[in-house]
Amino acid sequence: MKATGIVRRIDDLGRVVIPKEIRRTMRIREGDPLEIYTDREGEVIFKKYSPIGELSAFASQYAETLYKTCNMSVIISDRDAVIASAGVSKKEYTEKKLSDGLENVIESRGMYIWREGGERYSAIMDGGSHYVSCAMPIISEGDVVGCVASLSDMASDRAKDAASTEIESKLIMTAASFLGRQMES
Repeated sequence: MKATGIVRRIDDLGRVVIPKEIRRTMRIREGDPLEIYTDREGEVIFKKYSPIGELSAFASQYAETLYKTCNMSVIISDRDAVIASAGVSKKEYTEKKLSDGLENVIESRGMYIWREGGERYSAIMDGGSHYVSCAMPIISEGDVVGCVASLSDMASDRAKDAASTEIESKLIMTAASFLGRQMES
């Protein structure tokens, strides 16, 4: 653990303020859930809670199924990082932070479909070798908890026709809706 040199006091209701610099660095937003742990040395640890992270094994199976049946490269993420991928290098994508472009798509709460001549979004901060072709936020109980996105390279984008783009978007929308419902049950 890194020492920050920041000291905060607990108020009479047991609250402590997490400094703005740490919230910004760790991408902790107002309303984000945090898990609280303690260890044997008496340290209290706050960890960002990812509700969709609990479905990571299931999400991985769903992504693999989309890839195997439709030959579609897919990532599934929580609000901050990729939790499952198929059709792309797992080492390159899994547990990597999302790009600003994909985060904006998630915050918009609507479907994103790349169109010829439009701006391309990388899926992860480091760039990666693929671009987001189609993305749909996962919404559970009214809250955005993650995203399902199909990825493609530039060569495969040019080969798509309107019918295949529509099928791809419906598959991504179905996956996001299904995962959102799984989290509600």
